[in-house]
Amino acid sequence: MDRQRLSSKELQRTRCFLGLLVIILTVGLGGCATISPYSATAYEQATSLKAEALVLMGKATEPYSQHQAQVEALKLNLEKAYEYAKGRPKNELSIRQWEILKDPERHSLGGFLKRWQQESSLRPAFVQEAKELVADQFDAIIGLESGKPKTAGTK
Repeated sequence: MDRQRLSSKELQRTRCFLGLLVIILTVGLGGCATISPYSATAYEQATSLKAEALVLMGKATEPYSQHQAQVEALKLNLEKAYEYAKGRPKNELSIRQWEILKDPERHSLGGFLKRWQQESSLRPAFVQEAKELVADQFDAIIGLESGKPKTAGTK
């Protein structure tokens, strides 16, 4: 079995889980006061990091050593977004999503970066599949944030 290839069943199961999570969270958030309100800062962090991560992941067919500084900068920015999420009250769902995304032991951005470092470079097919999965994970974070209740003065 090819170590660098997620099984289509595994990829489909993960996508299904993320889709259900976004639907449940969006439906459950309508007027719910048990979650933090929408934050333009959190939304911007998530959308910017998604773009940054996907561009960097596209370079994983090249040696990790050539992009180590970029990887470290991305990890730092992920930590900043995570710490921002942790600092907001009633934000447990967002915190958990950031933890999943950056976890090096999961099929996530963290796991992808760990594998890239261990293997030096990755095959294009694996990179493409991983980018789709990570994009879905970011979309779950973005969807959660955009579905949060808006306060007065929030666009």
